[in-house]
Amino acid sequence: MILNPAMLDDNLRHKFLIGSIVPRPIAWVSSMSTAGVLNLAPFSFFTIAASHPMTLLFCPQIPSGSGIPKDTLLNIKELPEFVINLTNEDTVIPMNLSATDLPRNVSEFEWAKVTAAPSETIRVPRVAEAPISFECKLQRIVTISDAPGGGSVVFGEVQMIHIRDDLYQENGRISLELLKPIARLAGSSYARVTDTFNLDRVPPPPTK
Repeated sequence: MILNPAMLDDNLRHKFLIGSIVPRPIAWVSSMSTAGVLNLAPFSFFTIAASHPMTLLFCPQIPSGSGIPKDTLLNIKELPEFVINLTNEDTVIPMNLSATDLPRNVSEFEWAKVTAAPSETIRVPRVAEAPISFECKLQRIVTISDAPGGGSVVFGEVQMIHIRDDLYQENGRISLELLKPIARLAGSSYARVTDTFNLDRVPPPPTK
């Protein structure tokens, strides 16, 4: 089967992407408006951009229904800093609550009953319950489309990292068993990262 995305409507394009690009890690992004209202929202279009300087990216989409940009994007354009908190099995319930479409003047921190902990380098607080949090300053925003179903790519340069003490091992690695990460699938489905396997890189053939 061959599919031409131009022949699919917005809903089918979205369903195809979230059903095929799986599993997706979740950025639990805290931001703040210039009026001081805290916002918290999950985004599964999220990954690493670079390690030097340490840079993360996430992609807030413009909902096909309303066509109105997400509060997170509006906040970051007003106040160019944010925190990417990671979520896990322990925080999945408040993370899901924070996805509720609330009025702009209502804080998801209060709605989801999570604790706003002060950051070290930026004004936007982090989620105290998150296992890992990255304080970020906006590096750039790349707009893909302002139309419904479109969106932007938000790049944030990491200024400071908060990590739960038991997660950080002596060799500099993260304990996956203790982190208990979750990932987004299609629809309302999520996955636990519990069944893993290792593959060593195959060395290149010897030169003649």
